[in-house]
Amino acid sequence: MTHSVLKCHFCGAEYTIDRNIYTCDKCGNILDVYHYDMEYSLTGLKGVWKYKNLIHPGINEGTIISKGEGNTNLYSNSRISEFSGIDKIFLKHEGENPTGSFKDRGMTVAVSEAMRLKFNKTLCASTGNTSAAAASYSSFAGIESYVIIPEKNISANKLFQAIAYGANIVDIEGDFDSAMDNVRKTIAKRNDFYLLNSLNPWRIEGQKTIIYEVMEKIKPDFITFPAGNLGNTSAFGKALMDLKSLGVIDDIPRLVAIQAEGASPFYNYINGKQESIIPVKAETIASAIKIGNPVNYKKAKRSLEFTHGIVEKVSDDQIMEAKRAIDRAGIGCEPASAAAVAGVKKLRDAGLMHKGDTVASILTGHILKDISIIPEHKTLRISDIF
Repeated sequence: MTHSVLKCHFCGAEYTIDRNIYTCDKCGNILDVYHYDMEYSLTGLKGVWKYKNLIHPGINEGTIISKGEGNTNLYSNSRISEFSGIDKIFLKHEGENPTGSFKDRGMTVAVSEAMRLKFNKTLCASTGNTSAAAASYSSFAGIESYVIIPEKNISANKLFQAIAYGANIVDIEGDFDSAMDNVRKTIAKRNDFYLLNSLNPWRIEGQKTIIYEVMEKIKPDFITFPAGNLGNTSAFGKALMDLKSLGVIDDIPRLVAIQAEGASPFYNYINGKQESIIPVKAETIASAIKIGNPVNYKKAKRSLEFTHGIVEKVSDDQIMEAKRAIDRAGIGCEPASAAAVAGVKKLRDAGLMHKGDTVASILTGHILKDISIIPEHKTLRISDIF
């Protein structure tokens, strides 16, 4: 029978899942959820919870807080192939989740865990998508939510979602990293909030299901995705470790984490062979990955080592060029998502990817998540067409 614990990958310490902790008492590193005697067996539930036995096998189904997240589409399109230079490129669109981003996958698991532990308040720092998902799932569960946002550094569309779902909004000066610092100080002093940032290892368990779904449909050589706080980088590697250890897959795709040039501390850390990550002042048009001090960098590095992965960076111009291609293909995405495809084009042009490779690119957010940048367009008169 599967038995779940909170475990430190770095020192091996283990803790019961009934403790509300996110970091190791012994060495301070972020904890993982570890499932002993895990089996690859699917449930009759839908979406994310189809994989209940791989993400939270012990939770009672009556405790699960779900809005039907997961099972998002995997698109192929000739325009995207032409733009990227890759014939078999597929776009996994996480913007099709209930609140419009991949965060819903992690949030269904984390908020269900908050219910299991009988919390009545949740807390997160956010530049947008986390706040929307946290507020929605907390309200759906009947839990009060608190969101710390960096004033003037959040998409109005995403902020509106959090407000509409009833979150208590706490404005601070600074950026996401300042907001995250406030969250960590708060949970160090108080244990009555349940944390919903990707510091929470249950968030990672939900986000693993993106990769489970991809690998059921195609066998990619590369999986590319935007990288900010590095929760997905951590989750995707963990998912592939699961599938490999359970004998579900033989070949392991290479993970490709794409950062914006103006917010690329992980790129610097990996490619500069630094001993530790060096925070930067993040500046990019892609607000969802505008993060200068990602908390998950150690677990993200583990994922790259396991998959022989790559970290690349792209400019804001390259991001917007890719976004135009995705939008004009009728698929659409928010700016941060487009980094996943911009990175493919850059690596293809550099000869690190080839025309015949199979690539899965993860679009993390809906096109309406951030409309601060209105694309140039020509308005026609009725007399121009009739």
